[in-house]
Amino acid sequence: MTMAAGYSTKFGSHVIGLDTDSFPVPSGNAKQLFYLQRTANTNTIICELNSDSRGIPNPEKPINVYWLLFTQGGARKELNYIQRNFAYGIDYKSEGNDSYELHFVSYKKRKFYLRWYAPLKKYQVFASINNKEAILQRIFVKVSGGSFWVPNIVYVEFRGLDPVSGKEVIERFKP
Repeated sequence: MTMAAGYSTKFGSHVIGLDTDSFPVPSGNAKQLFYLQRTANTNTIICELNSDSRGIPNPEKPINVYWLLFTQGGARKELNYIQRNFAYGIDYKSEGNDSYELHFVSYKKRKFYLRWYAPLKKYQVFASINNKEAILQRIFVKVSGGSFWVPNIVYVEFRGLDPVSGKEVIERFKP
């Protein structure tokens, strides 16, 4: 598999497991918060901080969401209308103090939180992974059949880091 320069097939110090051994891991973007991949192909949804020159999230749109097209040499492409409004777009609500509650437009049951994380001196997205708050790094969606509007989702996997121990945490669930 040929990959664009600046990308590896490692997730931190761990090889990506099971269904995703050959998936590239996006790197080299200081504003990247987390990413999403699916079984369809290696093209990846990137969720990055949309901030001003001081690093404060833009209150009108705190997160930029776009494709990183590994199948086209790592080109960047904006989401189209359907993707943005029915699948991968992110809705948000201000919690004050430049913090936001987030969720994908396609799945409102799972909330994420964009907050300042002092130990790393940057904004991070936090999510509940195995009923414990963690820094979200990756979401993987395993799809098997179904249709364009109603895919058969076998599972969704969240990967992140425990902010206290720094250890990787993983949770799979069927939405």
